[in-house]
Amino acid sequence: MRQISLREFRIRGSKALEAVPQGETVLLSGQQGPAYFLVPVSGDLAMEDRELRRAMATASLRESWRHAKASGLDQMKVEEIDHEIQQVRAVRKRRKTK
Repeated sequence: MRQISLREFRIRGSKALEAVPQGETVLLSGQQGPAYFLVPVSGDLAMEDRELRRAMATASLRESWRHAKASGLDQMKVEEIDHEIQQVRAVRKRRKTK
């Protein structure tokens, strides 16, 4: 997978992609790190769609982990998590009975 900076992609556009072999996925990265995937559309669209969804889900999961670590939620014990779930369920149950 090739990596191209967002700046270079904005300035040079298609010229920045000329060195990339046909069919290869490109990772666009900014100052804060990886930002976007450019995924070529060819061949089996269903397989490519599956791969894209998997990549997006992985990126989302990593962002959730990063957020949990930054806020200290990654240190919660199972009992604390279960207690929060019970509280939310109780609130939902009360709303349904009203």
